[in-house]
Amino acid sequence: MQFHLLTIFPGLFECALQYGVLGRAWQRGHVDFAFTDIRDFSRDRHQTVDDRPYGGGPGMVMQPQVVADAVDHARAHMPASAPVVYLSPQGQTLNHERVAELAELPGLTLLCGRYEGIDERVLATRVDRELSVGDYVLSGGEFAALVLMDAVSRLQPEVLGEPDSAAEDSFVEGLLDCPHYTRPPEFEGQGVPEILFSGDHARIRQWRHQQALGRTWERRPDLLEERGLTKEERRLLTEYLRERGGDPDALGALPAKGE
Repeated sequence: MQFHLLTIFPGLFECALQYGVLGRAWQRGHVDFAFTDIRDFSRDRHQTVDDRPYGGGPGMVMQPQVVADAVDHARAHMPASAPVVYLSPQGQTLNHERVAELAELPGLTLLCGRYEGIDERVLATRVDRELSVGDYVLSGGEFAALVLMDAVSRLQPEVLGEPDSAAEDSFVEGLLDCPHYTRPPEFEGQGVPEILFSGDHARIRQWRHQQALGRTWERRPDLLEERGLTKEERRLLTEYLRERGGDPDALGALPAKGE
């Protein structure tokens, strides 16, 4: 997977790309990064990349010619099927489904905006997709690009030390992850669920799935409303709610999975 980043702050990535999943993936050759400094395409001696918006208002807008030239330069060094992605609060919200889709591509050119954003004419002619990491505003697209790259890199073959780790993450099956425990068996008066000591892997898998269903119901019921429940999942979740004094009748409005 190749990532090409267009930014006015290439140095901002230097530290982040040396550590963790991204750092190991880069060092082992599973992903590659290239950078284009948008300022290099400015046409004045001050390397200006922004100007006042037409119509007035606060802030500045990134100039179309500078950004367009930078994008064209990056495209020439990327596979033809690698889209240009603009990180923007106006874009589609990044979720697991979209991350998995992007992970299948040979590369991504990530355009990182600053100020009030980029001239709309460049977005219309140079950008293939707009993506957002959430309903909030960041100081620049660089932070969102790091989020996207980390999520996409995790799904590349051999990037994670444990191959099954990505397959068991939150959202892979439309559910949040189950709770996890490690040593010691007791911490500040709190123990570990006995089933995790049982050695019965089938029961442990079922318990973890039940916990994932329950946690999703409690924290993100919208995911279940979209995903639905199988007959067995409805039974597991009903049992989960009864054990906690909840109301299983509330599950009645959830659709059957696949409907």
